[in-house]
Amino acid sequence: MSRSRKACLIIGLIAGIPATANAETDFGSCLDNLRDTALERDISAQTVDRLLSDITPSERVIELDRRQPEFTTTLHDYLAARVNRGRIKRGRELLREHADLLGRIEREYGVPARYLVAFWGLESNYGRTTGNMSTVRSLATLACDRRRGDFFRAELIDALHLVDDESLSAEQLRGSWAGALGNFQFLPSVYRRHTVDADGDGRTDLWESLPDAAESAANFLRARGWQPEERWGREVRLPEGFDYDLAETERSVTDWRRAGLRQANGDALPAADLTARLIIPAGAAGPAFLVYPNFDVIMRWNPSRFYALSVGRLADRLVGAPPLYNPPPDHPALHVDTIEALQTALNERGFDAGTADGRLGPQTRAAIRGFQTQQGMTRDGYPDPAVLNELGIDRQEG
Repeated sequence: MSRSRKACLIIGLIAGIPATANAETDFGSCLDNLRDTALERDISAQTVDRLLSDITPSERVIELDRRQPEFTTTLHDYLAARVNRGRIKRGRELLREHADLLGRIEREYGVPARYLVAFWGLESNYGRTTGNMSTVRSLATLACDRRRGDFFRAELIDALHLVDDESLSAEQLRGSWAGALGNFQFLPSVYRRHTVDADGDGRTDLWESLPDAAESAANFLRARGWQPEERWGREVRLPEGFDYDLAETERSVTDWRRAGLRQANGDALPAADLTARLIIPAGAAGPAFLVYPNFDVIMRWNPSRFYALSVGRLADRLVGAPPLYNPPPDHPALHVDTIEALQTALNERGFDAGTADGRLGPQTRAAIRGFQTQQGMTRDGYPDPAVLNELGIDRQEG
């Protein structure tokens, strides 16, 4: 079997196409529809023919999409890989090296330098890993996949626009497996709408021009609602006998203070009207955080709590904050099959965990809390070994 035919068959099977269907034809039909859409969106036939001819789907892209670390890694491992000694050291060096540039951007956009450097570190390890996969092939693969096809179809059209209006050359369209570009890993839609020619050379370069890249990142964050003078959130200490039903609720920092929460070092929380939500991402044995509106802005960049916590924590560490007072437990990651078995068992017992898709999302956590209540357990929504044991699930590690 040829490599291209094998790729098409794998894409088809993962996307849910019946085994009897011709997956190769299915991808070809999808590509024809993408070409028609691009022409309807006033992209030139020359650009469409150049970029959307002779494309085969990428097995690697689908593989990476199905095992994103936000869904397959524990908070302990996620933070350890991203907020580590080397990244903190390098980030501090870059804060000093680019203090004038980052200070100017902070004054103009209201986004502190430490956050810009933290995003830079998380997205591309400070420009070391911007990716070298074909953006068009990656986006076409994902656009023809049934899981998030509509989203990536729009991104592909934006990528074609970038070439058609000469914002980028076709050769520059190389980046991550998901189509993200440059030092801050902008998707094509963000590139088109939020980039800034900060160095005044007549073009925007998110690879070689740090002024363009950093100012564009600040511009994007401001457009997403960044609140100047506010933190992302903070680690907190919960009082003895804390009611975990309060997790995920919002109230003012002053009200959380009255509820007995303190800063992680034991100091009192400030009295403030700032709205804060309590999250406990690794269960009762792990850290607790009050997160503020800027945390949600970070999640509008990447809708993962682990990611948003990593950006906030790295930003804090860059300016001297200590490690977490209560680090997350070092539990092995759950295999996707174990999470599916958990979801199935919860659904069978009348706790709505949603579709058994192997992803530990808000609905599954709510179902776990319901089960924990029934069993007289701590209601933290975390699938610890006790929960799995009570449900009769053998733990497979990820």
